[in-house]
Amino acid sequence: MKTNIIGLFVILLCAQWSFAQNTATEKEIIQLSKDKWQWMADKNVDKLAELFHNDSRFIHMSGTWGKTRELEIIKSGSIWYKQADVHDVVVKTFDNTAIVWNRITLVAHVRGNDVSNEFTVTEVYQKRDNNWKLLDLTFSSVRDTHTLEH
Repeated sequence: MKTNIIGLFVILLCAQWSFAQNTATEKEIIQLSKDKWQWMADKNVDKLAELFHNDSRFIHMSGTWGKTRELEIIKSGSIWYKQADVHDVVVKTFDNTAIVWNRITLVAHVRGNDVSNEFTVTEVYQKRDNNWKLLDLTFSSVRDTHTLEH
């Protein structure tokens, strides 16, 4: 009986530790995603270059391209991600991979005009050499009634 109680205690302790680890990772990813939006608004291509994996992909409403083109677009201001108001965030982790779904209102300066659009943005991160790298960022157009399920 005593062995069963100790075993149950160890299982509960491990489960709690695993949950705490997951929560810490989720918080880290949420902060990294938030920082990314700010770096995009600030046109901080140095920070973004560190974050974006060399083979990362960016899927926009007007096309799909890689890291080099995305950084050129941000640096030149041809798309200036002025402000991303994040309404909902859902994070799911799978070993060393994290997927973030953000429902946002994005104010961007495009072709000489400020535009505001609702998007669900999917971000895929992978931990490599103790650093998170963004592998994919996909903008999906949504209606303002769209919600994310947790």
